[in-house]
Amino acid sequence: MANKFPSGQIPSIIILGAVWGLAEASLGLGLQKCASLASGSIMTAAALFFIAATWTLTRHYIGLVIAVFLVSLMKMFDALLLSLPLRHGAVANPIFAFWTEALAFAVIALVLKETLARKKSGQAVLGGLSALAAVNLFPLVKFATGIPACVFPGTNYPLSLYYAPIAVGLSLLTVPLGFLAGEKIAVAQSKAPAFGQTWASQYIVTPAALIVCLLLIAVIHLAG
Repeated sequence: MANKFPSGQIPSIIILGAVWGLAEASLGLGLQKCASLASGSIMTAAALFFIAATWTLTRHYIGLVIAVFLVSLMKMFDALLLSLPLRHGAVANPIFAFWTEALAFAVIALVLKETLARKKSGQAVLGGLSALAAVNLFPLVKFATGIPACVFPGTNYPLSLYYAPIAVGLSLLTVPLGFLAGEKIAVAQSKAPAFGQTWASQYIVTPAALIVCLLLIAVIHLAG
């Protein structure tokens, strides 16, 4: 991990966080009728994609905090559109999941070390272990939000654990893809030096991307 946070990557992190928030809103709408099935596991794998891409750009925990903070705010905006209180299970619990997913990824990345994470096989292992840790942490949500995790119908078994193989299996793919996406973004930035420091990126491109994603979330709910 780099000792100094690369502040020039903040515009890219904001854009990744905004797209992550849009993906969460889109998946949540499309899978809301499957809440008793594997939607949470699918969203875990999707979240780890964006977490991995952010990590690739910064190699710093502050980058993950910024991305998760932004997607949490976007989840609150989503709740506002749906007229849901922040302590609703569809709002507070996913936000808890975002933070536990990022925590799980950061801890596993620290354990695996940078050398292993540079290999595709190591990235897959990082994804699988991060997902496994995250789904095992999620049942603790009751102590954080006061809202218990959903359970499989007819049982007291948390859905996150019941469908853990799906989250782990998908994350074996999404995390390497997240690393690849982060690398592609880094290459694109290298062809446009100091992108993060330019006036246009900070005051036009980045805010515009965030606003577009927020508008798309609103459109998705209106259309749904």
